[in-house]
Amino acid sequence: MARDPRSAFNRFMDTSLDELLAPGESGDGLPEVLALLGRAAEGVPAYGAMLKAAKLSAADIHDAADFARLPLLNKENYVRRFPLEALVEGGDLAACDFFAVSSGSTGEPTVWPRGLHHEFPIAVRFEQVLRDSFRAHERRTLAVVCFALGSWVGGMYTTSCLRWLAAKGYPLLIVTPGNKIDEILRVVKRLAPDFEQTVLLGYPPFLKEVVDAGRLDKIAWGKLNVRLVTAGEVFSETWRDLVLERLEQDEGLNSIASLYGTADAGVLGNETALSVAIRRFLSEKPEAAKALFGEERLPTLCQYDPTSRYFEVVEGGTLAFSGDNGAPLIRYHIADQGGVYSFEAMRAKLADYQFDAETAVAQAGLRARRQPFVYVFGRANFTLSFFGANIFPETISLALEKPSLRGWTTGKFVMEVKEGLAERPRFTVAVELADKENADPTRIELAEREILETLLTHNSEYANYVSKEDQRPVVTLWSKGHPDYFPVGVKHRYSRR
Repeated sequence: MARDPRSAFNRFMDTSLDELLAPGESGDGLPEVLALLGRAAEGVPAYGAMLKAAKLSAADIHDAADFARLPLLNKENYVRRFPLEALVEGGDLAACDFFAVSSGSTGEPTVWPRGLHHEFPIAVRFEQVLRDSFRAHERRTLAVVCFALGSWVGGMYTTSCLRWLAAKGYPLLIVTPGNKIDEILRVVKRLAPDFEQTVLLGYPPFLKEVVDAGRLDKIAWGKLNVRLVTAGEVFSETWRDLVLERLEQDEGLNSIASLYGTADAGVLGNETALSVAIRRFLSEKPEAAKALFGEERLPTLCQYDPTSRYFEVVEGGTLAFSGDNGAPLIRYHIADQGGVYSFEAMRAKLADYQFDAETAVAQAGLRARRQPFVYVFGRANFTLSFFGANIFPETISLALEKPSLRGWTTGKFVMEVKEGLAERPRFTVAVELADKENADPTRIELAEREILETLLTHNSEYANYVSKEDQRPVVTLWSKGHPDYFPVGVKHRYSRR
């Protein structure tokens, strides 16, 4: 990767997407990550100190097995341990020009510096989605940034990357209403009819709110050829189908693309037509999904460029990555539960179930790239334990996506294990009502029944570990935007402890 803004800019602008992605389709990323290690060991004061404390030298690291001996980094043992200047190359913050702030979903918000040249590898992730899936190189496209704007990473980083694509020649115009639904709908109504397609970029539950609010506002989504780029949360294929239906969109493989990203290092991977085809197949084959991923629930499945972000599966089936950023990160442990598959290993696994994903993609007139796959369930700290059974937010989402519930709920919820109710712990779910919908005992009973049925069907731990008298959840219904559980304008959290 080019290390100064001018050469990085020129390389991105003058190099086709095919050329940019080719090294990651044929290589495993090890030479690139070893080169990054050498630079970090020599030029990043904090990382040099970490290696010295571990009595390791970059010169002794030659292969993947050697690399796995390096210390795992995290916020506590690395990012917050050293001064900010010590985390950047050369120990000089002047090498960067922008700060982003993490959402603070795991505690205290963290500041991340980056330079202009660090944005271009992330812009390639957006280019892959917009070109391969949305054909934005040949369609006049309106991009509506619906992430929160401010010091947080999502809105500003997304906007920057989209502008680089426009500068590269894509017929792309960007508007940034942020996470204000009335402003999003205003600009969509005013601008979208003049474009061949409109792309909304934001968090999945928020974009669903936008779509639903637009329907109430008489926006004919089907005439606008709307596509979505999402990030931040796992969603089900039922959710994808529901949103596609409400958008009057019938292209299941190339209408909604999820990004796997983090404030620490931008976008790490992205859904492709190929990964979506695989996921949609597995959503109908739970035994195959469990064989591939080891879980009954379905993870986000993305492809990634190993020459840009090098993934490893480490302790407890969690992910670590290495990549060049304002603060270069080597074996950074983000604690996301998940794993990786090479392209060939994934193809072989699917062949056991007589599924050829490449053919499915080709039949849809789309392209399959030979990149490796990363899958992610989410962070363990968003999971609750109830009588020893792990309860995942994705399972509750499945229940709320059922036809009996989805018409009067937004899909947002907060799950808790509360002590002292009926003298025993109880599993509770606070559910957000759709706009102008009311709570009543019939709806509460229906929601409790549907959530229980979904838990028993999709979570064998819950069915077997939790006694029958404790299994039924306690549901409460809350008005849209209620400040106790669903405050407006902040990133939603699906669980509380």
